[in-house]
Amino acid sequence: MKEKKRAELLAPAGSFASLKAAVAAGADAVYMGGARFGARAYAQNADQDEMIAAIEYAHLHGCRLYMTVNTLFKENELGELYEYLLPYYKAGLDGVIVQDLGALSFIREHFPGIELHASTQMTITSVYGAKELKRLGCCRVVPAREVSLEEIRRIYDETGMDIETFVHGALCYCYSGQCLMSSLIGGRSGNRGRCAQPCRLPYRVYEQENGTAVNKEDQKCVLSMKDLCTLDILPQILEAGVFSLKIEGRMKSPRYTAGVVRIYRKYLDRYLEYGSEGYYVEPEDKKELLDLFDRGGFTSGYYTRHNGRDMIALKEKPEFRETNKELFDFLDREYVETEKKEPVEGYAYLAEGLPFVLTLTCGDISVTVSGQEPQAAKNQPMTREKVIRQLGKTGATAFEFTELEAEVCGALFLPVQALNELRREGFEALTEAIQNQWRRKAPEAGEVQNGADSGEKSSRAAGCAGPVPDESAGKRPMYLTVSAETGDQLSAALAVPEVRRICLDASSFQPERWAEFVQLIHQAGKECYLTLPHIFRTHAIGFFRTYRSCLELAGFDGLLIRAFEEIQWMREEQISFSASFDASVYAWNHGAVHTLKEEQAAFITAPWELNSRELEPVFEACRREGLPAELIVYGRAPMMVSAQCITKTVKGCSKCPSLLWMKDRTGARLPVQNHCAFCYNTILNPLPVSLHGCADSVKRLAPEGLRLCFTIETGEETKAVLNAFAAEFIRGENAEPPFTEFTRGHFRRGVE
Repeated sequence: MKEKKRAELLAPAGSFASLKAAVAAGADAVYMGGARFGARAYAQNADQDEMIAAIEYAHLHGCRLYMTVNTLFKENELGELYEYLLPYYKAGLDGVIVQDLGALSFIREHFPGIELHASTQMTITSVYGAKELKRLGCCRVVPAREVSLEEIRRIYDETGMDIETFVHGALCYCYSGQCLMSSLIGGRSGNRGRCAQPCRLPYRVYEQENGTAVNKEDQKCVLSMKDLCTLDILPQILEAGVFSLKIEGRMKSPRYTAGVVRIYRKYLDRYLEYGSEGYYVEPEDKKELLDLFDRGGFTSGYYTRHNGRDMIALKEKPEFRETNKELFDFLDREYVETEKKEPVEGYAYLAEGLPFVLTLTCGDISVTVSGQEPQAAKNQPMTREKVIRQLGKTGATAFEFTELEAEVCGALFLPVQALNELRREGFEALTEAIQNQWRRKAPEAGEVQNGADSGEKSSRAAGCAGPVPDESAGKRPMYLTVSAETGDQLSAALAVPEVRRICLDASSFQPERWAEFVQLIHQAGKECYLTLPHIFRTHAIGFFRTYRSCLELAGFDGLLIRAFEEIQWMREEQISFSASFDASVYAWNHGAVHTLKEEQAAFITAPWELNSRELEPVFEACRREGLPAELIVYGRAPMMVSAQCITKTVKGCSKCPSLLWMKDRTGARLPVQNHCAFCYNTILNPLPVSLHGCADSVKRLAPEGLRLCFTIETGEETKAVLNAFAAEFIRGENAEPPFTEFTRGHFRRGVE
């Protein structure tokens, strides 16, 4: 186990002004987005010149800069990543924050030496996920905001990775990477940095689809989380193994950034100096944080609890608040409008017949520059005091003298202009010397330098060409796969001969009866997979530990993985089933497909958010890798997967799986499932996604299997849907769908 490093205070920067404010207020590091590929597309993200300037500015002030490259990448974008990152890599960018598996492998291969940080968008909730990402080259993991201190401690103890967690700012209602709500409602994907924040909107909650509301009229913001504030538990967070204390807020103002960083700097330093015994929080500082932004009070988040009604704002944010003008003026004056200065020691030497010499020292860096030769003075000789006074005028530079000495040998004369020029040259040389510590040479990139857009060329560029595509792909008959959550849905699937595979939801079918269900499915001549939970943390680990024998004896043909970390759990716990990946393990490009192939996947499932054109290179990559792929053609998409529980919020915890309905402002009714076995909620799309009537477009993609995901459908509804899809896609018959209300999802429109 490596020795734990001194903690880092990590600040957000949605603009160059915010970067400067963060540095001035005491940040150790800053995370910032460039013009593309960041999860805050609407921030004032830097263009290339601004980003390079930001890297240089941060390094000049002893601060690290991490760049957000944490969106999911479409195929064409992955080919553009090299040229995009190259200037920042050469400028000395310290690290990149990554969500996409393809981008992760690409950066690891083509940009040696740069730190890879696994974004919170990856939804890592256990030590298994952290171990897997460490194996893939990440040195730092940003776990999901929902993990507890105990889970964090275990991740650190068993991996030794740098742990970065959020300590202040906005909280998502949903596990970060498991939110499709914004994209399905309006096409603005949270996985692409364009979240429209539907969780901040009001909803009425009903026990039945058309029943009486169970939440009060003034408590309709049931998905709106209070902002996080962890001042009170900062010592516990640090002692759990957290290295980097991350402040949320790239959409906030420089003033906000400065104010929050200033206070967390104060308390981090207090802990580092006095330890937990001497640590205390002054109430006026928490009040100051609320003055900066108040969404209905603060919560300490999930560090010491799983969820809770008091973590939800419930009421809409007031439109007007009285501002703390005195505080705002202070922050503007001290941090926003003031340049931070680095301490410098200087020594000047003037002697007749020798060039004027100036030595500047900043920390461990020292430079010496020489200028004009002084001449013998005819009238007024240059005094030591005058030299010091003139050189000490640092003006708009990033430096200020803490010590400046001059030695003048004899009665000499030197023009003031010569002093000024040498001072300027000296600071330029010092700046260059400081920044050169981080700069790199361009890596060898081969074909990638010219970019690659898709297909074979793109695959070669990423070093993952794989086997030659199967020319018979697309000619073989497709089959149906069914995901079932009830016994009635299972019975309906058993009766349809075109169904080859049935996936049983682990939280819906009793473990003691798994063997019975598997036997029924095998007798019908079909494969049986067990669908693992969307979130794999303490509850899930304990569940499968309890029912390990049921799992091993049931006779499943494989496991359907919904969380990337489940593959490491299988490996470490020696769960010897074939593993396949659901749509929630995002395979947006050939690089991600290759990574999943290397995980020995039996098949993968195409993601929800790509349109048919964008899915083509994904299926092509699967054929190239010899990896079967399925396409979801029916089902209510999981819009949100949350550690919070709507039932607990509006009624109190029942510890009993149930179904609630939320009605939004448009009248749409969203089903809400609570999965008590694993203690999370799933909010489903109001309408099922259906590709019925799109047979030609689907067949052009040539998926091996067509998945139908059933959630709240009755047995009769399931049977009717299955027969309609079997008729159109398998038998080539005309068949009317048994539903009138549906959506095509993103199959045609995709997301930006």
